[in-house]
Amino acid sequence: MNRIITFAAAAAFAGGTCIAMGTDGTGRQNPFLAPYTAPYEIPPFGQITDADYIPALKAAIAEYNTEIDAIVNNPEKPTFDNTILALDRAGRTFDKVVNVYYALSESNSSPALQEVGETFEPMIIAQSDEISMNPGLFSRVKYLYDNRDNLNLAKDQKLYVEKLYKSFTRNGALLDAEGQAKLRALNSELADLYLKFNRNLLAATNEWQLVVDDAAQLAGLPASNVAVAAEEAAARGLKGKYVLTLHNPSRLPVLQYADNRDIREKVYKGYTSLASSGKYDNRPIISDILKARAKKAKLLGFENFGEYMTDNVMAGSVKAAEDLLMQIWEPAKRRVATEVKEMQAIADAEGKGVKIEPWDYYYYNEKVRKQKYDLDEAGLREYFPLDSVRRGIFTLAERNYGVRFTEMPDAPKYFDEVTVYDVTDAKTGEHIAVFMTDYFPRASKRQGAWMSEFKGSWQNPDGSSSRPIIFNVGNFSKPTADTPSLLTIDEVETMFHEFGHGLHGMLTRARYKSQAGTNVDRDFVELPSQITEHWAFTPELLKVYAKHWKTGETIPDSLIQKIAAASTHNQGFRATELVGAALLDLQYGKLNPGENDTDVDAFEAGVSKQLGMPEQITYRYRSPYFKHIFGSDGYASGYYTYLWAEVLDTDGFELFRERGLFDPATARSFKENILEKGGSEDPMELYVRFRGRKPTVDALLRNRGL
Repeated sequence: MNRIITFAAAAAFAGGTCIAMGTDGTGRQNPFLAPYTAPYEIPPFGQITDADYIPALKAAIAEYNTEIDAIVNNPEKPTFDNTILALDRAGRTFDKVVNVYYALSESNSSPALQEVGETFEPMIIAQSDEISMNPGLFSRVKYLYDNRDNLNLAKDQKLYVEKLYKSFTRNGALLDAEGQAKLRALNSELADLYLKFNRNLLAATNEWQLVVDDAAQLAGLPASNVAVAAEEAAARGLKGKYVLTLHNPSRLPVLQYADNRDIREKVYKGYTSLASSGKYDNRPIISDILKARAKKAKLLGFENFGEYMTDNVMAGSVKAAEDLLMQIWEPAKRRVATEVKEMQAIADAEGKGVKIEPWDYYYYNEKVRKQKYDLDEAGLREYFPLDSVRRGIFTLAERNYGVRFTEMPDAPKYFDEVTVYDVTDAKTGEHIAVFMTDYFPRASKRQGAWMSEFKGSWQNPDGSSSRPIIFNVGNFSKPTADTPSLLTIDEVETMFHEFGHGLHGMLTRARYKSQAGTNVDRDFVELPSQITEHWAFTPELLKVYAKHWKTGETIPDSLIQKIAAASTHNQGFRATELVGAALLDLQYGKLNPGENDTDVDAFEAGVSKQLGMPEQITYRYRSPYFKHIFGSDGYASGYYTYLWAEVLDTDGFELFRERGLFDPATARSFKENILEKGGSEDPMELYVRFRGRKPTVDALLRNRGL
């Protein structure tokens, strides 16, 4: 998902106004400090240089502090408008700079931008601390919090006051001067550690390669993947050879299709030992992160960091998250035992003396799928060229939510592969949002897929709405000289998933920017994304978008039926590696290491033994490359949220199945109660309003065939 925002950015998540002055020594105006002149205030990416970030951030912080001072020094009694709303509207230049920096640092980084980050990111953390520990600002917020029941506040306003008060207390407002100084130091230390973790991970991923001399060694791989490996080799000065990397579009097809077991093992071990040794070893950094987090939690009055992180979300505690995960863990493990037995039977029949190992799981799992369901994913990809899948997500958005996407070919973009769209109301033509997509891997982009924004949404004083600029980033299979980008089943699901986050950001109608879009409880934020995945392989939508890339033929009914029959295939593996990672994350959150170093490998192994992790499976992310939890506070003690939200999305999608996948009333209810509301109301109240009742875990277990 999208980057989790710091306190300062969450308190001022927007863009729009600017600083009048801001030129360098040559008289050139800093583009961040001038009005954005492109349509809908799209950032002028082509004008921004690495040298612009630090001066712009310094100017933005000065402006931000002036706005905060005006709130604090207001002689009038605190009101929602002169305190909360004023804070919500502050810091817009700050967000302009921060949003662009974070977007490019993850999707189009460079050594120069990384160097900028060493100064830039500590400045952001320091600004966050300045606001969250401002005694004058907190006293005004506390007054409103203490009197919230007597101020005739609307529901979203009252919730805003309550959430903001809690945010202040969670960020040190109640500490004495000595305690605040300690917290500032810990926050600064963590910011530096996260920066190092992410830099190591990107460098280690880009450095690893497996050079293959003979195409015969790649037997079993689809031709398009062999072509990509050849192109990668040529790009690295190894023309005539083949280069395999750890990026998903290279790594996963090797594990799934390569007949050469030695190559599968090398790729698997390369990935599972990523950033685990040498100059990019993240394990010492993780140990330091754990120590700093434990100190921070204790300083703020929590038993451990896990309790701190779950205190302000739907789960409410580590135990509640663990209780949910264990309901899934045991059925998933039982399914794994069945899956391994089926794979071993095929391996035994081949007579090669193979005992199923972790690097065999994808490969023999694919053989089982072909045997049981006559479904060949390599052939299935022929019906999923990226442009066709994009047509599918846009069709879903128009039919259910009444929005249309029109390409803006002349709009500014931060990389030439980015595509920009004007999102409008399909009936009235009203502008709704700007949407950008960036789908292919490159050395300057981190692994994974995510959604974020260059500009948030809010209601202006005149009642008009300032609309957002949202983007999706992926690392999907690249096109070759002979074929377009042909997506795997997982890549199709991922594209729908991130688009669901995008819809959450684009369709928001919350009044206040800190409540708009994905500014919701962390364990609610995955509901819109995960429920959107369910449409990907429904017959109704497949008939619209799944077209053979050569012939244009619509996917046949027989193939759709095979997809449906195989929908719960391999769910033991998928659930176990996901739940295992979530449980590992929660165990890290319980640690209180003091000044002692944590042996990361031993800790992982201990959790695996305690859980009874099947020997053929490891965690979805091992610790040194578990960016979700060690690349920022982001999903720390919160990776469980994917499963927490799956309870909601599977239960909610059953309502669509009952009433119709494109039933206007059901879609309108989901749009109005979930997508538009953002964080302006209690998430469970919103869900119940849409669904008619609270969810249960039953739908999740049914959906996964567990």
